[in-house]
Amino acid sequence: MTAKGTTTKRCYCRRKDGKPLGSSCPKLKQRTHGVWSIRQELPPTMEGDRRLFRRAGYDTQTEAQGDLDKVRALLNIADADDQDGRARLGDLLALVGSGKESIPDLDETKRRFGTGQSLTQHMTVAEWLDLWLAGKKALRKSGHDRYELDIRYHLRPRIGHIRLDRLTVPHLDAMFEGIAETNIEITEANADRRAALAELKATPWKGGEHRARRKVMKDTIDAMAPFRRVTGPSTQQHIRATLRAALNTAIARGSITFNAAQHVELAAAKRPKAMVWTDARIAEWLRTGDKPSSVMVWTPEQAGAFLDFLADTDQRLLPLFHLITFRGLRRGEACGVRWSDYNAATSELTVATQLVQDGWEVVESAPKTDSGERIISLDEYTAEVLEAHRIKQGAERLEWGEAWTDSGRMFTQENGEWLHPGTLTDQFERLVELSGLPPIRMHDLRHVAASLMLAAGVDVKIVSETLGHSDSRITRDIYQSVMPKAARDAAEATAAMVPRGTVRRPVQLAAEPEAAVAEVEAEVEVDPANPEVTPGPGHADGHAMGTQGGAKIILFRPRLARK
Repeated sequence: MTAKGTTTKRCYCRRKDGKPLGSSCPKLKQRTHGVWSIRQELPPTMEGDRRLFRRAGYDTQTEAQGDLDKVRALLNIADADDQDGRARLGDLLALVGSGKESIPDLDETKRRFGTGQSLTQHMTVAEWLDLWLAGKKALRKSGHDRYELDIRYHLRPRIGHIRLDRLTVPHLDAMFEGIAETNIEITEANADRRAALAELKATPWKGGEHRARRKVMKDTIDAMAPFRRVTGPSTQQHIRATLRAALNTAIARGSITFNAAQHVELAAAKRPKAMVWTDARIAEWLRTGDKPSSVMVWTPEQAGAFLDFLADTDQRLLPLFHLITFRGLRRGEACGVRWSDYNAATSELTVATQLVQDGWEVVESAPKTDSGERIISLDEYTAEVLEAHRIKQGAERLEWGEAWTDSGRMFTQENGEWLHPGTLTDQFERLVELSGLPPIRMHDLRHVAASLMLAAGVDVKIVSETLGHSDSRITRDIYQSVMPKAARDAAEATAAMVPRGTVRRPVQLAAEPEAAVAEVEAEVEVDPANPEVTPGPGHADGHAMGTQGGAKIILFRPRLARK
């Protein structure tokens, strides 16, 4: 054996006494007899122990020599004086030689060696996701929780066992196919539970037979799976985005070279279109109970009716809902705003903190995004509403005395404690129902505010900054639910931009032609000697078109050109 390694040929023929012939077998000169093997001395361990790389089973010397060259090339990755590096490479080859794994790829090993990664241990997807999430130090809590949810419920159970460097697009295709199958199971289970509850509700209480039946049905429902939500297209897109971000970091650190998540095709997640509660939609909702969209927006009249209802019923949180309706604060921002954030002299409100739910617990955090930290200008009426609220809150403080909790918040419970965002949502939904208005979500008040500002002609950039968006395109795409009246006014204004000097819009003849003709004759004078139509009174700049012999006359009302 030499430092360059050796290739040897041997067979398993035996002598009459049962001992192997080994290299003395006379048939070894035949090309098809026996197998080839390789041996290569490896760098010693850190403790100085010698070790060898052995592998047998090659049909030809060429195949054996090829693998021996691969082993030597791997050993040459480290410099001759790099004892630690050569020991690491020796550990890798000793591990490969003890099993049946193929000899590692030279380029991949160079990359891992150069980035200081372990050559003998391979990280799984689950291990990397945990390491990646732990390293996201600057991540907001809400973002961290969302990433953690994707990892815990979807990524780790379905692909966590796969080696990170062996993750492929088919693995991810299979994962999302599994999610789709689970969605079907959830939908069927929800339908079964819903049907069982409906049957239980329809079963009378009275009578021994009915009571026994109800007991059996309740036991059956208790044994069923609870209602669950399916993993929709939007959530699936977020799952892929989480994995894509984690794999991009792995690429940056040299752990992998391919991001499989970038090449997975998913159904597009369509954002629900915000729709305005028109009279026709309200009538359809009253008839069927179905909302046209999951995101509904009140008209200015409906928003005003809601605030009037709150005022008429003396709701103590009217100022909060007023602020959201006109300035578009998020729920957590409205709960978290402090009196110290309000400058009465300049009528400006600084959004610097928010209260969010963590489970059911309430925690204080920064706004949702960096652009969420903003200064909002208030109108005079809103400033008056807040000042009246300050006086009323002071009266509550005096009434509670020492039991008052000085949280410093602008909107609080009656004893001064924080408002719970979840409780606030429940209260809003109850007030909407009591008001008799068509239903919207509390977050839809933010849509109302955006639509009101846009319909009032406020520049979209200002609307975006007021809402705390990082890009005005977000405002255009999500919140531009233009009010019907504003849309009609825009259409009329557009049409009025085109001068119409000679072309006129015809008046459609009514069901009673005599009345229509009378209207025409009243406005048009026809000279019998001249069949040309002469403009009547009030139509100096217009004309009508007619025919001879008492034929039908069609009046075209003039559209004046803009001056």
